[in-house]
Amino acid sequence: MTPDTPRPLLKGKKALVVGIANEHSIAYGCAKAFRELDADLALTYLNEKSKPYVEPIAKDLNAPIFMPLDVSQPGQLEALFATIAKQWGRLDILVHSIAFAPKADLQGGLLNCSAEGFAQAMDISCHSFIRMARLAAPLMSEGGTMFAMSYHGANEVAPNYNVMGPVKAALESSCRYLAYELGRQGIRVHPISPGPLKTRAASGLKDFDLLLNEAVERAPLGELVDIMDIGFTCAFLATPYARRLTGSTIYVDGGVHIMA
Repeated sequence: MTPDTPRPLLKGKKALVVGIANEHSIAYGCAKAFRELDADLALTYLNEKSKPYVEPIAKDLNAPIFMPLDVSQPGQLEALFATIAKQWGRLDILVHSIAFAPKADLQGGLLNCSAEGFAQAMDISCHSFIRMARLAAPLMSEGGTMFAMSYHGANEVAPNYNVMGPVKAALESSCRYLAYELGRQGIRVHPISPGPLKTRAASGLKDFDLLLNEAVERAPLGELVDIMDIGFTCAFLATPYARRLTGSTIYVDGGVHIMA
């Protein structure tokens, strides 16, 4: 093993990663990092339209479990976890990297957000993580780590982030409460707050390019993060090296969040 070769710190660990849309997805960075540390992967795709983009990734990462998952469709989440229970009998890592709000509600400002749009954004972007945690916890009989993807707009106003700000704030709070409820079972829960990234989900935000440019200018490190920065942070947190860390929002943004 050369000095540049990652140690197999997650060898034999079973990781479910939800939210890969393509090779630019944060979820892909997580899955790739876990695989480099020798974890086994279960990956999902949203629907038949997205499957051709995700299936080659699943094959490249040797994921033995590859299933559809639209959390708004009854039964799909339960079917996924039933397959994991049957094939693996356990789960060690869960990554929730999905979010959605109707375009009109996302781009129209919070004041004009419809009740239906707010509820849909909250269900898919936040409550689905709670539902996943409920199903994952019994499979983490020897402990485990759960991750949900947030953004700095959960804690401070990010222009044009709109309804996703309150929704991500609820997600971060949910992570803290789950960390409390699951801690005695050896299950750790972290909201991860990446800096701005060029992902398909981010493309729906108005003036996102301006946000990227501002992040570069404000970051103490002077550059944007990439999906592997997020992935390796999650991989570290899933190892025994982070065994006493839970509940805290982890910022992976080059230091942007510390700037006034």
